[in-house]
Amino acid sequence: MTKKVMLQIAAAALLAAPAVAQEVPQTPPPTYNCDFEPACEVAPGIYGKMASPVTSKFKLSFGGFVKLDYIYNSVNLGPTGGTVPSPGIAALGTLQPGGIPKSSSAAGQEDQTLMTARQSRFWIKVDGPALLGAKTGALIEADFFGAGSGNEGANLRMRHAYGTIDWKNTQVLFGQSWDSFGPAAASTLDFGQGATTGNPGSPRVAQIRVTQKVALSENNSLKLIAGVQNPPQDSNTATGAAGETWGGKVNLAGQAMLVSKALGVAPGFWGLPMNSFTAGFFGLYGNQDVAGNAEMVDSWGYGFYTFVPVLKSSDGKSRAMTASFEGQTYMAANMAFAHATAHTLIGPAGDKSPAKGYGLFGQAIFYPTQNLGFTAGYGKRSAYDYGSYAGVANFQKYSSQIFGNVAYDLNAAIRVAVEYQHLKTLYGNNTPGTSDSGTANIARVAAMYFF
Repeated sequence: MTKKVMLQIAAAALLAAPAVAQEVPQTPPPTYNCDFEPACEVAPGIYGKMASPVTSKFKLSFGGFVKLDYIYNSVNLGPTGGTVPSPGIAALGTLQPGGIPKSSSAAGQEDQTLMTARQSRFWIKVDGPALLGAKTGALIEADFFGAGSGNEGANLRMRHAYGTIDWKNTQVLFGQSWDSFGPAAASTLDFGQGATTGNPGSPRVAQIRVTQKVALSENNSLKLIAGVQNPPQDSNTATGAAGETWGGKVNLAGQAMLVSKALGVAPGFWGLPMNSFTAGFFGLYGNQDVAGNAEMVDSWGYGFYTFVPVLKSSDGKSRAMTASFEGQTYMAANMAFAHATAHTLIGPAGDKSPAKGYGLFGQAIFYPTQNLGFTAGYGKRSAYDYGSYAGVANFQKYSSQIFGNVAYDLNAAIRVAVEYQHLKTLYGNNTPGTSDSGTANIARVAAMYFF
């Protein structure tokens, strides 16, 4: 009897063992605070688990890219070199603002090689609380091209900083963002994106604008943009010298575009967005005082833009066997601040008038596979009516570029690319004994890490 009871007790104990084992607390893995000692849990030089949550009162997301450029220029393009092939202001006949050095100048007879990572950038996006049935958000983006900075001591620079309020068909944007004038950007590897050769996309300006979508049919809609912008054509340090501008009203700018899904989508800038067919008009108007003038002068511009999916994506996402064309043309006056014109004002003191010019641009993008992309394009910015530039020494008759690049994505983060650019500036009313043009041949190799 005793033996039987003992066996029953033993059996009960064995059956209960798993339950008992489950109730015994397990020893947690060791944790470390590596904020001040990065090597506290790993070998020296290897930064193990350092991730920690980033919090805000609203949802945040981070992104950007690291970019390294190796650049060879056939001429000396100044301190930024071929990263931004738009030389800074120097003596006339040498480096022209936005122009190529004359072939007879010292800079035109020097070549240049540099490596830089200053085009790297990052952004922070915010998803905020709802407002009157709309989504709210914000974005801040910066790069390292701050004034007076060099490769080793690059300074932070604000690019975008804006808030948005989005309803189904309406958006209100306030802050600093792209100018509404000239929506096309050359898909070059450099930092200029064709700004001085038919793509007047600079500068990013403080503004408030409204974007309205108007549905026409299932596949077609209108995109209407209207806004007021800071007048960067003003001189904030005006001394009263003849020809200086100041006291401008805000610029008015807008777009009216037809957007259609009927042709599908194809890759846009750098092959990153997938865009639908778009075609329409854009424009800008403003005016300001000029020292010595009895009347204010106008700044204005208007143009046409289009994006065409030539070979559409098979599923709306894949780039394999896709192709697109993008182009624009414009007419402008006194818009050197946006690089739409090379000059600001012309004429004698007391009777200054806006310098007029025009631009045109076109590019094609082709992706034979998801990861391999080819881009080629041409752009030109020209003065209008050369005869009106009498007395303006070394004015830019035109600046143009031909470019082509090839990019390959090694994975979702790393891209390698090569590019060739041929840039030319033709000058008028030249200094005696100097050449009337400058050309530059630029070769570039780039490596990028998107995050």
